[in-house]
This record gives sequence, C-alpha cells and structure tokens, in this order.
Amino acid sequence: MSAMIASAWTWITGPGVRIVLLLAAAWVAARILSAVAGRFFERLARHRDEEYAKRMLTLSSVTRITIVAALGTVAIFGALSEMGVAIGPMLTAAGVVGIAVGFGAQQLVQDVINGFFLLLDDQIRVGDVVKIGDRGGLVEKINLRITVLRDLEGNVHFIRNGQIGIVTNMTKEYSRYVFDVGVAYREDVDRVMEVMHEVHEELRADGHFGALILEPLEMLGLDRFEDSAVIVRARTKTKALSQWEVAREYNRRLKRRFDELSIEIPFPHRTVYMGQDREGQAPPVRVRMEREGGPVNPVMAEHGAPGANMAKKAKKAAGPAGPAPEDTLD
Repeated sequence: MSAMIASAWTWITGPGVRIVLLLAAAWVAARILSAVAGRFFERLARHRDEEYAKRMLTLSSVTRITIVAALGTVAIFGALSEMGVAIGPMLTAAGVVGIAVGFGAQQLVQDVINGFFLLLDDQIRVGDVVKIGDRGGLVEKINLRITVLRDLEGNVHFIRNGQIGIVTNMTKEYSRYVFDVGVAYREDVDRVMEVMHEVHEELRADGHFGALILEPLEMLGLDRFEDSAVIVRARTKTKALSQWEVAREYNRRLKRRFDELSIEIPFPHRTVYMGQDREGQAPPVRVRMEREGGPVNPVMAEHGAPGANMAKKAKKAAGPAGPAPEDTLD
C-alpha cells in the first residue's frame, strides 16, 4: 500500500505537475493570443461602417477558434506524452488521416483561405456591384466559403471563394461613368463639348442629382472617328452605386439639348462612290424613276459631275407634271 502511495506521489510531483503546468500554459497562451487578435481586429474596425465591423468580427472569431484549436492540440499531445502514451504512432496515423482529408477537402481549404484574405483586404463587401470572372452583380452575401451575387435580371450566382482570381469592384469608395457621345462629322466639336459641359452643370445644380455628383465633368476630348460619327469622350465622378442613375439622366438631358440646337446624332449610313477613270470620267449609272400611278422610266445618266447630270436627266424623264421623283439606284 505504501508503495502504491509512494508511486502515485512520485507521478503527481513529476509528470502530474508537468501536465498541469502544460495545460495551464496552453490555456494562458490561448487567452492572451485571443485577446491580442480581438484587439487587433477591433482596431481595424474602429471608425469604420457597420458592415466592415461585422467582417472584422467574423475574422476575429475565426482567428480565435484557430488559436484555441492549435494550442489545445499541442497541449493534449504533450499531456499524453507525459502520461507515458506513445504519441509517435498517433501522430503518424493523424498525418495519414490529415493527408486523406486534405485531398478530399482541398477545395474547401482553398475556399476558406481565399475567403479569409478576401475579407481581410476588404476587396468587396455586401452592397457592392462587382464583376468576378464572367459574372457580375450586386453582392448579397460573403463569408469564408462563398460569395453570392445577384445580377440585373435577378439571377443569383454562388461563387466559391477558391475560384475567385480577379475581382472588379465598380462601386468601391466612389464610381465613374464614361460618356461616348457620337455626333455628325459636320458638327463643331468645340461647340459639342461646350454643350456637354453646360448640361452637366445643369445636372449638378439639380437638388437630387447634384448631391450624387462629386466633381465637374472631365472632358477627355475627341476620342476617335467612326464610320458615321466622331466620338467625344467625357467622364463624371459620382458616389458609389450612383453612376448609372446620373448617366441616364445626363443622356436624357443631353439628347433634348441636342434636339433644341439641331446637333445631329447620326445613324449608321453608307455613301456609294462609283469611282473615276484616269480622265476623271465616271461610268454610267442606271437610274430608275418611280411616280405614283406612273410607269417606271429607266434612264442612263452620266455620273461625271456630282449629281448634276443625273438630276437634269431625271427631271426630263419625269416630265413637267406630277410629284417630285425619287432617285434610287438599281
């Protein structure tokens, strides 16, 4: 009996004390590291909006759980070693199980890691309009595993965070809208840019839209020449998520002002050129003249002068009476 008591006392004063100290040290370390992590994320969320604070709270909870799990595992294996349990085979078996689980859950691990840094870097948040790959829409939900988008048509897209490579956030802090305004070649480009500035200033003076616009219109100038129009480019800076509302109203007012000033917004059209030989003569063109209730009068017209000969011969073919003929090329 005395031998058992002596043996127990020896174990208590030896490995028992070490086990208690090991568990106590793990507990204290977990408390300290959890508190440090909590303070760190709390400092990040200070003076930020409620949505960002919720994200930091989520990351703080995940970090604390990870710290407690890691230190708890180390403390348990240390206690088993002090109790004389061979932890070598256990670690080997745990390693094999970990590899198997790792192969089976590697996508989940990748999702969680990507989601963690996605939240930490504040790349996107609920309420942003983003484009991820070939999908875009309003962010409705984001966590460590998935990001949920809803597009303009109401379709909901569930995207694994592990699949996210490039994120385009169109509403982070502020937004911009680029205007490509096409006008006819005959229009005065300087006058067009002046009118665009005037319409934008009227929009800024509006009680509702003025609060959404952050800066005056930035005129980028004559951008390019298209087939039927010259393109004048400008851009405006608005509050986040307001660029489309401002752009629609600006386009409406600009179209109305162009109509008032007879500034042409051209539609696509094509000019047919018959060509000329080395002597400056154009090949003959067959012209068909049609009148209401009258016969079709084919006329051969020389196209040497730009439209002059054709107009004269068409007038002769139509005769003195009747409505004005319509020229069509056959």
